[in-house]
Amino acid sequence: MKEIRRKIIYVDDVNHSLLSLKDRLKHRYEVYPVQSADKLFDLLIRVEPDLILLDVNMPGVDGFEAIQKLKADVRYAKIPVIFLTAQNDKDSVFKGLNLGAAAYVNKPFTASLLIESIEGVFNLNKEKNPFKELLIGEEDSNKPCILAIDDVSIMLRTIQSALRDQYNVYMLTNPLELDNFLRGIKPDLFLLDHKMPGISGFDLVPIIRKIPEHKETPIIFITADGTPDNMVKAAGLGACDFIVKPIQTNVLREKVAKHLLKTLT
Repeated sequence: MKEIRRKIIYVDDVNHSLLSLKDRLKHRYEVYPVQSADKLFDLLIRVEPDLILLDVNMPGVDGFEAIQKLKADVRYAKIPVIFLTAQNDKDSVFKGLNLGAAAYVNKPFTASLLIESIEGVFNLNKEKNPFKELLIGEEDSNKPCILAIDDVSIMLRTIQSALRDQYNVYMLTNPLELDNFLRGIKPDLFLLDHKMPGISGFDLVPIIRKIPEHKETPIIFITADGTPDNMVKAAGLGACDFIVKPIQTNVLREKVAKHLLKTLT
């Protein structure tokens, strides 16, 4: 029986990049390289891809404009898009994720890293809970779900240890995984660190709030930078509370219980 391989369209205006990537992925996927967003839409009439790899910096229609056109078209809106680009500043990453990209892979990259990102996106569509490894113990459907995001693993373990008896507590050390996470799991409350590399906790709030079911989901900031200005900014973004590190376990439990009670009753 002939193997059925997933189809990927790669859009990049640099011909060498197109040929190089196709060569690195051809053993695993059917790769269709195109040199512009216009050619992408021409190809979509004939090919139904499982995923689109999209460069950001291109003449004419750039990657950001292209994904907006894709998401606005009911025929293509559900095709996952991964940005594959050297443009990796915070504003660009934030904009890409906010426009609906499933992932953001920086150039230069290894084939193994890219394949891992591609398979991670594919797995979101077939697994009920692709982030189960981020949860210690068995998931209990009767417990509220909490997502804690902090680039310091020890801090996440502290939070999970304090709350896991009453809640399903998921942990993310990489804030760029948030958009993918929210495609599979619906938290009842968010705990966000303020200062993280790449995207700050403040930057994550608009990503959360753009999702209809999270317009009112409680967000609590946990940070060592508990200045009045930061507290005012957090409140202005719609955070319901602010906890200053080092965390006091009893304070964390009280605040989480308080805000969940308001939304779950």
